[in-house]
Amino acid sequence: MSMPTNEEIFDKVKDCLINALDVDGEDVVLEASLTEDLEAESIDFVDIVFRMEKAFDIKIPQGELFPQELFSNKDFVQDGKLTAAGIGALGKDFPYLVLPENAENMPVSDLASHYNVDMLVRYINFKLS
Repeated sequence: MSMPTNEEIFDKVKDCLINALDVDGEDVVLEASLTEDLEAESIDFVDIVFRMEKAFDIKIPQGELFPQELFSNKDFVQDGKLTAAGIGALGKDFPYLVLPENAENMPVSDLASHYNVDMLVRYINFKLS
């Protein structure tokens, strides 16, 4: 089977998000934050993962798409903020997650605001390649 194009991946991701979050298709753009723009809550991430697994016929292990275990490591998070080592681990283990330049000392609670539609498309590309 040939690798789907970015546009084909985006279209399937968009359908998953429209159905999981009951949002308007026009709101699902690459830059849209899942939590801020599309108002996804933590329980919605389970539904998004489930729908993407079905749409792309892949398995998404827990913690592979959205970092979780990382936050319990005190080398990566101190006083609720990402450390330089944490930023490095995110970059290595989650190459599809794009963080701002000044991410060091960013509160971990702000991380979800950087989960956007583009990240999901990049993840699927990573997963299928």
